[in-house]
Order: sequence, then C-alpha cells, then structure tokens
Amino acid sequence: MKTARQQGFTLIEIAIVLVIIGLLLGGVLKGRELIENSKVKNAANDINGVSAAFYAYQDRYKRLPGNDGPLADLQARGGSWANITLAGDNDGAIEVTAAQTFSGAGENAAFWQHLKAAGLISGNPADTGVTALPRNAFGGLIGITTADVMGGLLGNKLCLSQVPGKAAASLDAQFDDGNGATGNFRATQAVSGANTNPAATALAAAYSENNVYTVCMTF
Repeated sequence: MKTARQQGFTLIEIAIVLVIIGLLLGGVLKGRELIENSKVKNAANDINGVSAAFYAYQDRYKRLPGNDGPLADLQARGGSWANITLAGDNDGAIEVTAAQTFSGAGENAAFWQHLKAAGLISGNPADTGVTALPRNAFGGLIGITTADVMGGLLGNKLCLSQVPGKAAASLDAQFDDGNGATGNFRATQAVSGANTNPAATALAAAYSENNVYTVCMTF
C-alpha cells in the first residue's frame, strides 16, 4: 500500500504571503497617516480662512462681525442679509464668555451669521444657536470667545473642539511654539466626544496622543 504524502506551503510561498501581508499593513498605516494629515491641513485652513474673513468684514463694513447692528440695518443690506436674525450691540467689541464658546450664545452665533451673510464663509445665514457654528475636521465645533482663558490668552480667539492630541500638537507647532500653555495658540485638555469650553488656566502638561483637546488661537 502507498502512503499519501502530506503537502504544505513551501518556504517561498510563505515568504510571498508575508510580503503581501506586509504591503497591505503598510498601505493601511500610510492611508491612516494621510487621512490624519489631511484633517490637520483642513483645520489649519479653517483657522486661516476665518481669520481672513474677519478682517475682510472689517474692511468692507467698518464693523466687527457679531457686534454689528442694529438688526434692521443689517437686514436692509438685502440678499442673504434678509435671512439673519441676530445683531450685536455695535459697541466695538465682540462679547462671548468662555462658557459660550461652543453654545452660540452671546455674540457668537451672530458672528457666524454675519460672516455667512457677507459671503465670506459658507453656510446658511439663518442658522442660530449652536447650529450656526461650523464643524471642524475632527467632528467638533468651531467657536469664538473673547474671555481671558488658558492662562492669559487675551483678545478675540477662534477655538476648535475635539482635536486629537497628535493633531493639536501639529497645529500648535505650525502656528506657534508647540507648547499648549504659552504663545498665541493654546489648549485645554478636553473630554472625548464633548465640546469642552476653554479653561481659565494654562495647560498643565505637554500634549499627549492619548488625549483630546480644545485649542484656541487669537485672531
């Protein structure tokens, strides 16, 4: 009687399979890195775009978006302005507390309504409250505050919520000094999945890739 020979994979076949697996894993990791870099780039574009829109609005209307008013005068501009519902007190200063950063309260929602009505950013000028705030590349919100936050960050500030630690560090290095506690770009450690308002105190530790942050930059 003849015994059947057991057959298995040769060393060459195993090597080919391992090479293919390595190429697939490398492609997945590279793709993930490209996606992360794309989100950072989009967030940077948002920051630059809103800052440019803010100054373009001042140049065109000689007023501050969000602080501009009264409402009847704004709606009389026609076009998209007829759809807005919010105006500021026109006292020369935007007023948004730290607690209102991502709520749309204060002159926050009006800020976004005015920029949209002017055609300087995209979106529906009729949106109010938190709905008026744009979404950022990381799924969080983009808001503003004029409060003294993050250990002495003064003036008008644009803030992004739900920013992963790696992206927050990259943005800080791109715009400022890479330190979340100093400079014109600062951070607050946030709760994952929540739109955490900027804290009054400076960031206590270096950026960690295990955390998410709310980041703010003066404009």
